[in-house]
Amino acid sequence: MNEKNNTGPIWISAGEASGDMHGALLTKALKRLEPTMELVGMGGPAMREAGVDIRYPMQLISLVGITEVLGGLPKILKLLRDVRKNFERIRPRAIILLDCPDFHFRVVRIARKLGIPVYYYISPQIWAWRSGRAKFLRDNVRKIMCILPFEKNFYATFGMDVDYVGNPLVDQVPTAELDKLPVDEKHIGFLPGSRNKEVGTLLPEFAETARRLLAKDKDLHFTIIRAPGMSKERLMDIWPADVPISCAEPESRYEVIRSCKFVLAASGTVSLECALIGTPALIAYQVSPMSYRIGKLVVNVDFISLPNLILGKEVFPEHLQDMASADGLTRSALIWLNNRDIFDRVKGELERLRTMLGEPGAPDRAARIILDDLKTV
Repeated sequence: MNEKNNTGPIWISAGEASGDMHGALLTKALKRLEPTMELVGMGGPAMREAGVDIRYPMQLISLVGITEVLGGLPKILKLLRDVRKNFERIRPRAIILLDCPDFHFRVVRIARKLGIPVYYYISPQIWAWRSGRAKFLRDNVRKIMCILPFEKNFYATFGMDVDYVGNPLVDQVPTAELDKLPVDEKHIGFLPGSRNKEVGTLLPEFAETARRLLAKDKDLHFTIIRAPGMSKERLMDIWPADVPISCAEPESRYEVIRSCKFVLAASGTVSLECALIGTPALIAYQVSPMSYRIGKLVVNVDFISLPNLILGKEVFPEHLQDMASADGLTRSALIWLNNRDIFDRVKGELERLRTMLGEPGAPDRAARIILDDLKTV
């Protein structure tokens, strides 16, 4: 498969809810530039709705932590063999990957052997750990497109000139409309994540936090915001019946987040969505003890949440491992409920962050870079 292929489909692959959202925006941008384009690959409901023929649901690789990935390795290896067969059968003219390096780097190796050009959009967060993998990308990927302002300088240290296209959340989050909506000072939201394991770990702690806060203020009310692919039944099975709760659908998540004084959220892209919306978040993160111990040895950054990394300070309190408990979360929540000065300083930092993520149009810029480069392959 080394001859130039101008007619085959483009394969696009995302492995989690945020990648599915970004993949959908990129798909729409590609189709605006080339309306007859066929896209196939791995993703979720947003990419499917945007027009991608989903051959593999992204849940197949939605794993958290080192030991969790190792436990799922036999299934992942079988999936990779199947992906290769798909590449050989449909002969994609290009492959676009979104984040998920543990899986997608293996896809890169398959593509290289088959002579298929690879583009990385939403570049993997290798600046956080195992930064030497930048050399692998330099040697095997035609174009890397970054969405965080500090990533371009990181890659430059490896002699790489990557494209900073801005952050697609600037397009996705309708900040001007949301700014007009009122905030309910008694409303607290919960974003427990999109993966079964993190929901099962974090949601009981969120529920106990809600119970304790309600004992302090009976006027508080709570909403779980369901992630795409996570069933309402699963959430309600975990949430205790004696703590009143509403459940919001993914389509209304931005309006619901905006209506909250603050939210408790699993670590991930949602923290940056909250920051853009202007709603403070308490961040929670738990993995297996072994994953955490290994991570402590290899992680190169001071924070786990994107707003803190971009701002260079802990604006959103981070609750890791044992601190991601009702004890730690309740203490932080009560500070924000009872100390207006501290809370207002957080809000001020979120206004500053909005100015740091580039202009709208990131998916369109990325689509143009990919299609222009394909003309030279």
